[in-house]
This record gives sequence, C-alpha cells and structure tokens, in this order.
Amino acid sequence: MKTITQPKSKHRFYLLLLILLCSLHTHTLFAQQQIQLKGVVSDNSDILPGVSVTIKGTTQGTLTDVNGVYNLIAKGNDTLVFSYIGYKTAEIPVNNRQTINITLQEDTTLLNEVVINAGYYNVKDRERTGSIARVTAKDIEFQPVVNPLQAIQGRMAGVSITQYSGVPGGGFDIQIRGRNSLRIKGSSIIDGNLPLYIIDGIPIWSGKITDSGFSAAILPMADSNPLNSIDPNNIESIEILKDADATAIYGSRGANGVVLITTKKGKAGKTTFTVSSSTAFSKTASKMKLMNTEQFNQMREEAFANDDITEYPANAYDMNGTWERNRYTDWQKELIGGTAISKNIQLGINGGNEYTRFTLSAGHNEETTVFPTYNGYKRNSFLFNLNHVSKDSKLQINTSTSYSVQSNNLIQTDLTKTSLTLAPNAPALYNEDGTLNWQEGTFDNPLAPMGATYNYDNKNLLLNANIRYNVLPNTFVKLNLGVTNNNFQENTLTPYTTYNPAYNLTSEHSNAQKASFNTNSLIVEPQINWFKDFNNHYKLDILLGGAYLSNTRDSFSIYGTGFISDALLTNIGAANNKIISSITNSKYNYAAVFSRFNFSYRDKYIFNLTARRDGSSRFGDNNRFGNFGAVGTAWVFTEENFLKNNNWLNFGKIRASYGTAGSDNIGDYQYLDTYTLSTTKYGGTVGLNPSRLYNPDFSWEKTTKLETALELGLFNDRIHTSIAWYKNRSSNQLVGIPLPGTTGFSSIQANLDATVENSGWEFTLNTVNLQNTDWYWTTNFNISFPKNKLVSFPDLEGSTYADQFVVGEPTSIRKVYHYEGVNPETGLYQFTDYDNDGKLTPTEDKQMIKEIGVQYYGGVQNTVSYKNISLDFLFQFVKQQGYNYNQAIILPGILRNQPIEVLDHFNLENKNASYSFYSTGVNSEALNNSFLLQESDKAISDASYIRLKNISLSYTLKIPKVKIESLKLYFQGQNLWTITNYFGLDPESGSNYLPPLKTYAFGFQLTF
Repeated sequence: MKTITQPKSKHRFYLLLLILLCSLHTHTLFAQQQIQLKGVVSDNSDILPGVSVTIKGTTQGTLTDVNGVYNLIAKGNDTLVFSYIGYKTAEIPVNNRQTINITLQEDTTLLNEVVINAGYYNVKDRERTGSIARVTAKDIEFQPVVNPLQAIQGRMAGVSITQYSGVPGGGFDIQIRGRNSLRIKGSSIIDGNLPLYIIDGIPIWSGKITDSGFSAAILPMADSNPLNSIDPNNIESIEILKDADATAIYGSRGANGVVLITTKKGKAGKTTFTVSSSTAFSKTASKMKLMNTEQFNQMREEAFANDDITEYPANAYDMNGTWERNRYTDWQKELIGGTAISKNIQLGINGGNEYTRFTLSAGHNEETTVFPTYNGYKRNSFLFNLNHVSKDSKLQINTSTSYSVQSNNLIQTDLTKTSLTLAPNAPALYNEDGTLNWQEGTFDNPLAPMGATYNYDNKNLLLNANIRYNVLPNTFVKLNLGVTNNNFQENTLTPYTTYNPAYNLTSEHSNAQKASFNTNSLIVEPQINWFKDFNNHYKLDILLGGAYLSNTRDSFSIYGTGFISDALLTNIGAANNKIISSITNSKYNYAAVFSRFNFSYRDKYIFNLTARRDGSSRFGDNNRFGNFGAVGTAWVFTEENFLKNNNWLNFGKIRASYGTAGSDNIGDYQYLDTYTLSTTKYGGTVGLNPSRLYNPDFSWEKTTKLETALELGLFNDRIHTSIAWYKNRSSNQLVGIPLPGTTGFSSIQANLDATVENSGWEFTLNTVNLQNTDWYWTTNFNISFPKNKLVSFPDLEGSTYADQFVVGEPTSIRKVYHYEGVNPETGLYQFTDYDNDGKLTPTEDKQMIKEIGVQYYGGVQNTVSYKNISLDFLFQFVKQQGYNYNQAIILPGILRNQPIEVLDHFNLENKNASYSFYSTGVNSEALNNSFLLQESDKAISDASYIRLKNISLSYTLKIPKVKIESLKLYFQGQNLWTITNYFGLDPESGSNYLPPLKTYAFGFQLTF
C-alpha cells in the first residue's frame, strides 16, 4: 500500500488559517468588551477642565474634572469625541486602549463649535439660518456698569442702544433693526417698539415698571429698565435674535427682536470659591462752555439798554446791588461736578461632577451720584443654578433661581439744567453758619430741592426649571416652567423747606406720594423634540411645543398733603388730605403652539421652517388668534467638492429668510368698554366716566421680515466676515384712531392701515491679527446702515397725525420752522413763511422736515494679550442727527446763564450774528421770537460722535503654593473720551438730564 503524505506547506496554511480565525474571533470578542478608559485633556499650555468627552454616535459621555482628567466606560472599537468651546473637536479611536491623553488645538474662529442660544433650541453657528448676534461673558463681566445693556453698546450689528441718563437705575432705548411701531416711548400707551426679554428661558416684563410718572424729573421718561435687576457679572452670554427665521418662533412677541440672557452655569471639577471686588469713580464726561461773570454782566447791561430800562427793577438782583455782581461760581462743578463712587463685591461657589453641577453667587453693588448728596443706588443679587444629568444621560434637569433687591434713593430733580442756566454771579450756597443761603428771599437756592426725594424699592424673583428626558432613541420631551414676581414701590417726599422761605409756607404745604406695582407671571412650555442623523448624509430635527403665560399686575397710588410736621412725612396716613390716585388690577393670558422643522443635507444645504399660532387676551373676540411663521435657508458652499481643498476660503455660507412676527404689546383691556372713577362726586357719591370704546376687531400688529446674508471664513479662519441686507415691513398698526369731539372720546383703539418699513445693511469683520505662544491680537468690527420710512398712511393729511408723519419719510422726522438767520434790520430771527400770510402758524409754516435719528453706527474692538497680560478697548461710533442746545436756549439777556456761542449776537457792529439781540424779557416780540427758535431746524443738527466706550487692562497669575488657582487684577474705563461737534452737553442722551458718566474702575477676582 502506498502512503500519501500532505506537503508541509499545506499543513502550515491550515494552521495559519485557524490562527487567523481565532485571532479575528478573539478581537471581535475583545472589541465588544467594555474598557475603563481614563486620560488627561490639555491644550498647548495647561489642562482643560469641563471638556465634553462622548462616545461617537451615542449620548453617553462625561466631562473632564478640574485637573483635566476624565473616566469613561467604552468598547474597544468605539471612537471618542472631545469637544470644548474655543477648540477644534477631535475624534480619537479607542483601539482597545485604557489610557488616552489628548492635546486640543485652538479654533481661531470657533465657527464650527460655538453653540448659539436661539431660544427654544440651540444651534451651531455654522449651521444657523437666522440672524443672531452674540456677546459673551468675556466682554460683559467686570465692566463698571449697572445694566448689561451698557456693556453691549457698540458690540452688535443691527442693535442700537442709547442710555438716557447718567443717574443709576435709569432707562435705555434699544432698537433692534429700527422702530416698527408708530407708538413710541413717552406716549400714554405702551411703547410698541420694545424687544422681548428672556432670562434663562423665562420672559420678563419689557416695558416701564411704573407708570406713575413720579420720577420724571430725575429719570428721563420716568423709565427704569427691567434689566437693572441683573448683575452683569452673572451673565454667560447675551444673544439677540433679529430676523424672521430667528424670531418667528416667538410669534406675536418677536416683531421687535428678542434679547436672550443666559446666566452662568456650574462646571465639573473640584469646588472653587471666587471673590470679586471693584471700586469705580465716575465724573461728568464733559462740560458746556458757559459765560463767565464778566461776559454775563455785559449781556445783562446790554439787555437793559436794548429794552430802554435805566432804572433796574426790584427783581434784577444782579444789577440793583442785591447780589454781589462780580462773584463767580462754576455751577457745573458745584451741582454736577462731584465724584460718584461705585462699590461692587461678589462671592461665588462653583463645582460638581460629570452628573451634577452647581453655581452659587451673591453680589452687592452700590453707587452714588455726581450730585452733592450721599444718597444713591444699591442692589443685592443672588443667583443659584443647579444642573443634573443622569448616568445614562437620559434625564437632564436645569434649575435657576435669581433674586435681587434694588433700592434707589435720589433727589427728585436732576440738577443738570440748573447747573447750565444759573447765573454765574448768583449768591453762595451756604451762610457762614452752614445753613442754606436764600439771600433774604431773592435766591432760590439750587440745593433746596435736594430735600425733596424720590426713592424706589424693587424686589425681583425669577424661578426656572427646565426638565428634559430621552423617552425614545433620538426623541426628547422637555418641560420649561417659570415663575416671576416683581414688586416695585416708589415714594416722593416734598417738605415745605424745599421752597423759598419768602413764600411763608408751612408743613401744611408738604406733600407725599406713594405707589406700588406688583407683577406676577407663570409660564408653562411643554415640548417634544425628535432628532436623527442619517449616516452623516442628512439630518432631521423636529420640534413641537406649546406655551401658556399668565400675568397679573396690581397697582396702587396715593397722594397726601397737609402734615402737622415734616417729621410725619414718611407716614402718608398722617396727611390731612389724602387722595387715592388709582387702584388697578389687570390680567393678561397668552397661549401658543409652535413648531420647528430643520433639515440638513451633508451639512451644506440647510432648511429651517418655523410656525406659531398665538392667542392673546388683549384682543377682541373676532381676532383673538394670529398665525406667524418663517422659512430660513442656508447653503454652506465651501462643503462643495470644488471648494473643499481651497487654501484661502475656509468657510462660506449664503443664508436667507422670510417670514412674519407680530405684536400684542398694547396693554390690557384696550379693546373693551372701560370706565374710570370720576374725580368729582355727585350727591356724595363717586361716579364712573366712560374711558374707552369697545372694538371687537382690534387685532395683531404684524411685521414681515426679509433677509439675505453672506458669511465667509478666510485664510485658515483668521478672518471671518459677514454682510447682511434686510427689509422689514410693519402693518396693521396698533394706535388710537382719532374721533370727533362730539363722540365724547378723543380716539378709539384700532388697527391703522399704515405701513412702516425698516431696511438696511449690516457688516461685521473679525480678524486674528497675531497668534503665537505669547501674543494674541484680534479685532472685531461692525457697522450698520439702518433706514426707516413710512410707506403708507391712508388719509394722513386729514388725521391728527398730519403734523407728525409724512409718507415716504422716516417716522422719526420732526416738522419744524425753517430758520433763515437773523434779520439784519430788526435783529430778530427769521423763519420761512410758507403760506405768505405775514405770520407764523404751526399748521401752515412748520413745513421743514428734519430727521431725528441714526444714519449709521457701529464699533471697533481690539483685544491684545501677551502671556498673562490682556488689553481690550472698544470704540463706539454713531452718525446721527439730534436736538441740540438751541432747543433749550431761553431768551439771552434774562437772569439765566448762556453758552458762549450766544456772545455772537446781533448789535450795530455785528449784524450778521448767529443769535438775536439781548433782552430782559419785557420785549414780547423778542421773547416770542426766541421760542420759535426752539421749534426750528436750528435746534436740530449733527449729533455724531466717536467714543472710547470701554478699555480694560488685566493681569492674571496663578499661585499654586497657596492653592490660588487664579488672581486677576484689572482696570476698566468707561466713556473715557469722546470726539464730537455736537452743540450741547452730550450727543448720546441729547437732553438736559445728566449724561452718561466717565468712569474709572479698579478690581480683582480671586479664585481658590
């Protein structure tokens, strides 16, 4: 028998095959085994706490602790995704390793990873289809400001912010792409141009906190901004939604833009303690150049000579010897030249782990004024945020509690106007014994009104809970709950001692006023969100939700006079005469359903559709519900194959949006028949007066928005720029339609068929000019060109609005007399007599149209850092027209000081003068002629300015030996330098109220 033997090579083949199969099987089994992973995440210079470490394709993940260490259970074939704001996302295969350390690289533009808060959802900056401006804590914290709106002035395209006054606790005007409504601030109804303010998902009251008018003489428009309750140091970011795609999901509340404020959240790691403190010193930024004593005396002498008065009357105290003629006092220095001191201290605790994080902070801020008084503003604030995520990442709970107590104790009257008009040779303020000097009753001492006080106490509570649960794969349900309470109480006390003793008044003439306003609101917003990523080819994100808001507002106002003694003035119950001015109670209910559908194909074609249906109790039964929606699209064209390897163009996106938003910001019960209590009695009984007519067709104000924009990232993302064009049209205006006097009503609340258009261009440029191991220099530039006009207004000429608006012109125009100069024959001002009837009348001769408003505005910010030293400065610029000091100039020659420009006045040697001849006021023609000047185009001129808005210099060091993680020392400056040709005290505020102050602040932040 023959024996056949297999070749050795064949045995070897089977053996190798068996080994290979076993190896593959073992590898597969091993790949499925769970591995306890750990590692350290750092950048080029330090460890990074709070880095998100997730397993790709799942929701499983963790965060690095304070030492940059992470621990995570994964499988051998998983891929880890490391992401951290400011750094490029990294994906690292596990490959059966147990330790993976990684160094993240900085992302110069952050474009791919910056997550933008869009309100009901978050979106990556590169993927957004809407227009959203963003400012982070880096630019907000440490600024010597009370209100966060001060901190973002000049930093956002399309967002114009004006500070009304330098008195702490005052108001602001914020316009997001212009004014949509004909209802403006200061009118008897709610301003129709207010944006929606949302703090941590909860809407807060946007309008005036009080409508009593008590503070009108100290705070412009009696306005106190609701954001005064927030400590800017507690803010993580502020996002402002501008176009239809971003705002339509807020429906009837988003027409004027949305301001989203996110407070700081806790970070994982060991518990850290932070102590921050600063002291700031503020002064009036500028002074007007006024006549000195010599110039003033010459003006007064010439005025009496022009009026042919040779014997000085009894009230000419400066001329008849009652006052010392050659005295000189710089009243701007005396009355508004003080130093306001601001002190701020904040204590914070931060910590947690990958599952539960918290932050707790308490702050105290107090600020005096530049007026000669020690009273001022105080705020105590408290913030507690708690965030929890379950181990399986299915349940997320975010809670926020914010509470603040404000107290503002001010004088009743701003002394700025007095400081500009008081005669330079007026008597001294005090007698030798320290009492107020009344100069035997001939001098109304400007310090006397300081005895009349205005104060308010404001308590603000905000509670929020946001619960999210992953019920199914890719499906989340969320519930947003919010409760707010705002209690505002204000008082004015006016003792008789504030009046000249020559009037012989007693405490019977003292008076007190008190008002209280209490607002409570509840919001409930259930939502369901489904998200699916189909193999990186396309993504779907669908959101459905609802909202219910209930708001109640109670107010009470009482006036008392006739006190036995001023010692009882604080107790209004001690007044002999008491009048209850008003008692009101109103309720506002609001309900909505909304949806969002977002589709993305290969991260380059993005489509976003939002819709909302709102119901409001502010409208009649026939039009209680309104529909709003928008569509937004974006094309990331640099994801196309022909551009993917481009060396100089790293990112390019074209986006566009169109849709509608609306407004019900009209106040409660405007459509109903309402009655008010009569101020008189009949037969001892208080009656009722009809105050408003019923209108069941009263309906929504609607704004249609269109936008298109281009965004680019260039040269390895060292340059990022965008340009946007928009056009918004607001119609169905909510205004009072005038009625004939025979009806018994001046107007009826209705929808006016008028259309307002806001359009414009916005441009931003962000560059990284220098970046290496030690140096870092960036520049941010933005500029906006807004344009506003009244497109249509049926029967305008026959309405009571004919003197306010002109079709085709901006809604901010003023119809004024046209100034032609000083008549060389009479020395009086000349104005155009349009109807040639020989006299000037407002209706016929106020035909000159002047625009009050902004032509363009923006800001330039530079940040330069060298190792641990950082310098940041921001220039704000505004091109605008505004009222100048000619609007306030009273007849030169009376017992009031004047700016030095008035020295160029008419006389025989100067017939081509800028101002009329001097007169003491007895010449009625000259007096009336001077009033016409205030209502002419000479009172409106260029109010443009360039201002060094903010400068910051800081130094940060670490002292590990004493367990100090960081110590930051800093200097901050605000409103330090202004370039302007404006004729007046300040081009921004443009009024006789105290303008924004120049501030120097020094502080530190210690973390251990």
